[in-house]
Amino acid sequence: MNKLLPAEGAVFADIEDAHRTLAPLMTAIAAAVGDHCEVVLHNLTAGDLEHSVYAIVNGHVSGRGVGGPSTNLGLEVLHDETADHNAFGYRARTHDGRDLLSSSVYYRNPEGRIIAAFCINIDLTPMQRAADLVASLVPAPRAAADAAPQELVGQDVSSVLDEMITDAIAMVGKSPSSMSKADRIEVLRLLETRGAFHIKRAADKVSSRLGVSRVTVYGYLDEVRRG
Repeated sequence: MNKLLPAEGAVFADIEDAHRTLAPLMTAIAAAVGDHCEVVLHNLTAGDLEHSVYAIVNGHVSGRGVGGPSTNLGLEVLHDETADHNAFGYRARTHDGRDLLSSSVYYRNPEGRIIAAFCINIDLTPMQRAADLVASLVPAPRAAADAAPQELVGQDVSSVLDEMITDAIAMVGKSPSSMSKADRIEVLRLLETRGAFHIKRAADKVSSRLGVSRVTVYGYLDEVRRG
């Protein structure tokens, strides 16, 4: 059995303890950066990723409020608590297609379990509009396209799951109707790796998108988990 990482740096007894310390920092960051900067504290102790947002400032950036959902990265964290999941300066995407610049720090309790996620999401839309204006005045060669976003920020977990399934299908490179059994198993493997099946009724949505029965999805998932 994989061992949890030792609790290093800031350690909190529970989510209330984390919130007492981090709430002033959330307000300070949002005030310093501006209205386009969202700061979120997620409660990861209950495993309820549909309602993990414990505190949030400038929630209009993602359209979430207290009691809102986690993202696909939250699923991956709970799927494997043994890794260091801290990530800085990565690209994310909102449910309506806006680009975010994001960072996430995960906090553990004294036993080494991940209990909280502290996340900063900066909406790049104002900067992109300014850049587009400058580019229209002074044409320049277009840079290569950015890599696909690592994080999907939806208004609910169902929309996050939809995006995860879409990404997995795109990675396989075939439409569901033309997939072989091996292709569909690969879609399931990608989703399992990213923790998609921590979402309630995920199998129903996957079966609908792949055009197979729920029983078939569980059969494929069994094969994936057996390795």
